[in-house]
Amino acid sequence: MVQPAWEETRLDVRPPVARLIDAQRRFDVCHVGLVLRAVLGVQLTLALGLAMSSETASQWAWSMSGASVAALSAVLAWLLIVCAAKRVLARLPEWAQWTLPIILGALCAYGGARLLEGFDLGGLGELQRIAAALSGALAAGVLLGWLKLRERAQAPADALARLVELQSRIRPHFLFNTLNTAIALVRVDPNRAEAVLEDLAELFHVALADAGPTAEGVHLAQEVELARRYLAIEQLRFGDRLRVSWHLDPHADEVRVPPLLLQPLVENAVRHGVEPNDLGGDVDITIQARGSEVEIRIVNTVGLVSRVQGHGLALRNVRQRLRLMHDVAARLEAGPDEGRFVVRIVLPR
Repeated sequence: MVQPAWEETRLDVRPPVARLIDAQRRFDVCHVGLVLRAVLGVQLTLALGLAMSSETASQWAWSMSGASVAALSAVLAWLLIVCAAKRVLARLPEWAQWTLPIILGALCAYGGARLLEGFDLGGLGELQRIAAALSGALAAGVLLGWLKLRERAQAPADALARLVELQSRIRPHFLFNTLNTAIALVRVDPNRAEAVLEDLAELFHVALADAGPTAEGVHLAQEVELARRYLAIEQLRFGDRLRVSWHLDPHADEVRVPPLLLQPLVENAVRHGVEPNDLGGDVDITIQARGSEVEIRIVNTVGLVSRVQGHGLALRNVRQRLRLMHDVAARLEAGPDEGRFVVRIVLPR
């Protein structure tokens, strides 16, 4: 049966099936955010459990000092081993990706219990050692399950990014103005007309691209190029009213970022800072590498109130995808500052 043409071109936002362990994923067992959560989670569980079995605060503190040695040793050993072996685990079937780390969790917890005895911090019976091993297996399973749930949560954010971008790109007035500009240039400047259509085609191409939830992201240099194409089209519309300034650090080109990170923010700056003002406005984009971090700043002048009231979708979407990709290692700040609106993003290199 012949597939209808509309089915060939529709945007499929259903998330692809993600593997539990993927060597290309940015957020995994090696990520500082997961390490902090694992350590704090185990310590909190341990503290509450020992508080229920201790009669005094001093007894609880003594028990915690010994139990922390075993627990931290087991957790850190498990994280280091799984992190070092993630490329090997990524090639295994998913049942093995669950089973092997859970067994390793049991072994690490059992080893932590024996370590506790080796330092004379307390003697454990065989039943207690078995309970420790089962606790380690359970903790490993919970951590892997949380990773799986987090991965599923990323898929709607990626889909929403493509939908928001597609919606913005097919806004009737934007498409109408761009095509009219290209038509007007065909006879007087064919090369420029071709460039406009190429920029428009690239924007559609990126909006419709399938970026799955396990993608490692794109290079920041690609996002800069996409933003340049968008601004080139808008420059034809606004002329001298749109004044763009770029300050780019080449050392930040290879940094990985979520797709469609920069262009929606630049579009917001044009729509709300330039379009509603008869005199136009300035848009300054600064990208600078600083040690282990990269800072992105998008600043636009603020004049009259925009005719198009925004809903904050772009900022919310960018913030959500940064959190999903980099967790606590990335941050986004946005707000007015002395007659300008500033968006500041800090990313790990």
